[in-house]
Order: sequence, then structure tokens, then C-alpha cells
Amino acid sequence: MLWNDLLGISLRFRTNSLHDRIFPLLAFVLPQGTYSEKKSFLIETTEVVYSRISQEDSMKSKIIYTTFAFFFWTILLNAQYQWQDQYPSLPSFSFPVDLVISGDGTNRFFVVQQYGVISTFENIPGVDRHKVFLDISDRVSPTGEELGLLGLAFHPNYPDSGYFYVNYTNSKSGTLRSYIARYTVSATNPDSALHESEVILLTVDQPYTNHKGGKLAFGPDGYLYIGFGDGGSANDPENRAQNLSTVLGKILRVDVNKTDPGLQYSIPPTNPFYMNQFGYREEIFAYGLRNPWKFSFDPVTSNLWVGDVGQDTKEEIDIVTRGGNYGWHLMEGFICNAVANPACQDTAGLISPIWDYSHNNGDAAIIGGYVYRGTAIPSLSGMYIFGDYVTRNTWALAYDGIHSASIRPLTTESYSISSFGVDTSREIYLCSYSSSGRIFKLTGPATNVNQETVHLPHIYQLIQNFPNPFNPSTVIKYDLPALSKMSLKVYDLLGREVATLVDGTKPAGTYTEIWNANTMPSGVYFYKLTADGFVQTRKMILQK
Repeated sequence: MLWNDLLGISLRFRTNSLHDRIFPLLAFVLPQGTYSEKKSFLIETTEVVYSRISQEDSMKSKIIYTTFAFFFWTILLNAQYQWQDQYPSLPSFSFPVDLVISGDGTNRFFVVQQYGVISTFENIPGVDRHKVFLDISDRVSPTGEELGLLGLAFHPNYPDSGYFYVNYTNSKSGTLRSYIARYTVSATNPDSALHESEVILLTVDQPYTNHKGGKLAFGPDGYLYIGFGDGGSANDPENRAQNLSTVLGKILRVDVNKTDPGLQYSIPPTNPFYMNQFGYREEIFAYGLRNPWKFSFDPVTSNLWVGDVGQDTKEEIDIVTRGGNYGWHLMEGFICNAVANPACQDTAGLISPIWDYSHNNGDAAIIGGYVYRGTAIPSLSGMYIFGDYVTRNTWALAYDGIHSASIRPLTTESYSISSFGVDTSREIYLCSYSSSGRIFKLTGPATNVNQETVHLPHIYQLIQNFPNPFNPSTVIKYDLPALSKMSLKVYDLLGREVATLVDGTKPAGTYTEIWNANTMPSGVYFYKLTADGFVQTRKMILQK
């Protein structure tokens, strides 16, 4: 069937029944065609769909038509990007959790397997074997869930020093602990490390079996960054992420090239709590994190990107800076934690994520990735690639530090995703997580295709303002799943309307409004979203 024939059929949207209008469009995904043909077809079809939306009165019909428009655009965008099994002849890996390069001028990948083995192989398409680089399965226990060998980082001067660092858990002493240890490669065999070369830099007692973090990476400053979760359980019951006397719930930064008295490393003098008088851990670089499973540095901007795994409501992406407090357990994403902070107190000074997404669509565990700096897919240049372990979705996020972040769906995979990695050319890969895990490479159009980034909420939602308390301005964010006649108004404690922020019709999307209460007295205020029968109200506090 030709694309112009499909377009003619799609025009039946204007008159026929829902059944007749939808099914010819579903044929859109079946025939072969160029991207330009699909795009032209889709643009005209979408115009028809949105024309129909404007004519509909019922909320149900609006949602149906909006959903189908979004569905077709998603198909078009997703069709361009694929994760391809890059090494079909390579034997599989057992529960891979990290994919790292050594930076020594060789074209090798190193795969961290959770039960305690690091394997290495040549990054060439026809490779058919990998070698054991280090086996410390005798030191790693227990494994599975969120325990085991979790992270690997090579020293910036690895070609000369031969040093690399690992993050693993062990409970053989009767106490579950995390270990940060240094190992040395063999002087005669670059594909083999010395098992007995271990030097333990840091041990951390772990109160529960989840939320261990695990990622290690050297920053552009040459320091080693270490990610630790809040220690586990749910909602951080002992508030460790906000407790500066423990390293749990933190990103640490240490200098492995020197040692301070009593330590196997040195504290960088630019760390935020260096030589403090309050008993705060001087290793802390940033805090208020729940489970920073994966993080990475953008080689162009030097930004530290963190995917922080959420609790029951939100997953978040942070750009982490020195001394920053990212809110856990007071906040989860942009909202207050309903369990630990139901009154939404003590949020002043907390740093919001640049992006969060809800669990409403089944997403539940972010897998942080990398800013794409390769050359094979120009349309993704400078975008942050990440995924979700549960739904197996992958996305690209655009953020320039000035405008609000926006998201582009990439793919939905048939396997769970545990980690991303980059090769020496900054092309991006992922690990599938299973007893027969494999390595996949992201592929896409070799030209810079002009695309629209898509993000469509699936429910109405009024999000907790931030900051709260505030003075004098605060940000209010809300989601509309369909074209809606809506209003957003502010009321005082007596129920009197004091501000109208929005009153009109808006298409589906996520919106942000700013209320400047400069002329208002301190006190409790309420803001209410009304949209096509949906009503939600939240409380905020102006504190001058």
C-alpha cells in the first residue's frame, strides 16, 4: 500500500465511526517506507486528529484522540532507534551490572558481573570470546538483588599505575558491609589482574540489603566519586540521606593519589565539609540521595548526571553539584514524600531534579546513563540517554541548563536493563540483566533528523509547589493528559481567591507556573487546579 493511499484512507477520520477511523491508521505501522514518507503521512493525519479533538465535547473522546496522536508520533520516533546485539558470537554474561572502558588506548570493554567476576573483550563486531580479568567471587557475598560486585573505575593514569577500583558487598564477617578496594593489573598480562593485590580504601556498614548504590567514576578533576544509597529499607527510616555524619545516601569524592593520616585516601580540600567542626563526613560531595545506582560525567560540560532510584511515586534525574542537598527523604522528585514528610516541611534549600517521571505507567526504577557525545547519531547529540529497569523503556532527555528539560521516547526492550556504557568513540551501549546477559549498542539515523520531542502525561496531576515554604516566589507544576478547559487559582486560609494563574484552554502537556507573592502577607495558602471535572488542591506556605 502506498503512503499517499494511506493518507487518503486516514481522512476518513472526519466522518466515519471510531472503528473505521482507527483501523486504517494502524496499517501505518505495517508497510515499509522512508522516514520522510512516514513523517508527511503522520503530520497530515495528526492535523486531522487534532481537528477532531477540538470538535469533541466529552473528556473520554478527547483523551482517545490525543492518545492516538501521541501513539503515532511515538511509533515514528521509536522506529529510528534500536539497541542492536553488537556481538552475536560473544558468549553471554551472568547478571552484568556495569560496562566500562579502561582509557589506556586499547579498544576493550570490561563487564562487571554481579557474582564477582570482571570479564574483558575486544570491542570488535566479530569477537567470539571474553576473558576473566578479575575473579573475586570468593570475596563477594551475598549476590543478587542489590548486593554483589557493583562498580568498577580505572585510574586516570591506568596505563602507568595499573590501578583500578571496585565496589562490592560482603557479609562473611557476620555484618553486611560495602567495600571500596583498589586492585592492580598484571605487569605481564594486560587482560588479567592480580587477585592478591587488593587494598581496601573504605568499608561501610550496611543496615539493610537494598539501596547500595555501587557506581564508581573518576571525575574530570581526577578525584574518585563513589555512590552510596541510603542504606535501605523503605523511606529511609533513620533519615541517613540527610545525616551528614554518615556516608549513606551520598555521593563521595576522594583523592586516591594521596593519603591522609588513618586513611587510604586523601580528602580534597574543595570538598564542602573539609575540616568541618561538626563531625560531618569530609568525603561527602553531595547528599540527600536515595539510591544513586548509576551516574556519569559529561565530557563536554563536566556535569555530573545522576539517576536516583525512587520509592513509590517518582524516579528522578539530577545534575549534582558540590555541597548540594537533593532532598531525600523529604522529597521524592518534585513532590514531598507523603510518608516521611506529609506536611511538606523543611524543603528550603533543597535542589530539585531537572526531570522526574511517575510510576503511573509502570515505570519504577531508573537506570541512569550517559550524555550522548558520539558521532553516529547526530539527532541525539548532547542528550542524556537513560532507561527504566521495570518497564524496559529507554529515553533521551534534552536539557541546556536554561530551558526546562524535555524527553524523547526511544525504545521499549524485551529484556531488563541494568547499566549503560560508552566506548572510546562515546557511542552508547547497554547491558541486559539476566543469567545470559548481553551487550547492545544504540543505533539510529546517520543524519540529524528534525524531530519533535514528545512527552504526554497520562493523568491529571497537580504537583507540590517548590520551594515550600517560599519567599516570595514558588513554582507550581501540573499535568494535563488531554486538551482541557482549565484554571489554576490561589486562595488564602479563609477561602478567598487571591490570584488567578491560568484560566483558559490548554492542550495536553506538562506546565509550570510561577506565583510571585511579593505583595501577600506570610501564611498558609491553597492552590487549586480545575480541569474538565478534575479538581485537586494543595497547600503551600509563604514565610517572609
